[in-house]
Amino acid sequence: MNPRRSSACWNSEFDDFGNTTVDLYPNALRSAIDPINTFIYETINDGVYRCGFAKSQQAYEVSFRRLFAALDEIEQRLGHRRYLVGDRFTEADLRLFPTLVRFDAVYYSHFKCNLRRIADYHNLSNYLREIYQLPGVAETVDMPGIKLGYYGGMRNLNPSGIIPFGPELDFAALHDRGRFGDRA
Repeated sequence: MNPRRSSACWNSEFDDFGNTTVDLYPNALRSAIDPINTFIYETINDGVYRCGFAKSQQAYEVSFRRLFAALDEIEQRLGHRRYLVGDRFTEADLRLFPTLVRFDAVYYSHFKCNLRRIADYHNLSNYLREIYQLPGVAETVDMPGIKLGYYGGMRNLNPSGIIPFGPELDFAALHDRGRFGDRA
């Protein structure tokens, strides 16, 4: 156990890299965080890959429908609350963020997840911008590097290796998540 943390806090391999006073997996919310983490992973985080690497039209269509049903469900959830669980940013929000931030630039076209962009969802797009604008988050997003890794590194999906210039994304634009209160 990391001596810098109390026994009530969850330990992580990343303790040496961040602020260990921030508990993204509070004991009181774990029973709510765990199922939403599973849902996010199975339907969204892994869902985009299931679409992109589908071996048949049927597998693609099943994954595609499941992915967008999940995005629609999260869109509805975020219409009534600021964060996925409780009234604060938690591990669940952290797990969803990387897929959302990559979605419009990569998954939408490269993985054929092209029913709607995150920008087309009111609540998801505002939620994405709020998280991006949290202190220290924007510095972790290297969009040119993300696009290079996917478009340049997956020659089976992009034989030419051409990396698109677009889309233009403005994660620093204003968001409306403050309507739920000022808690982060």
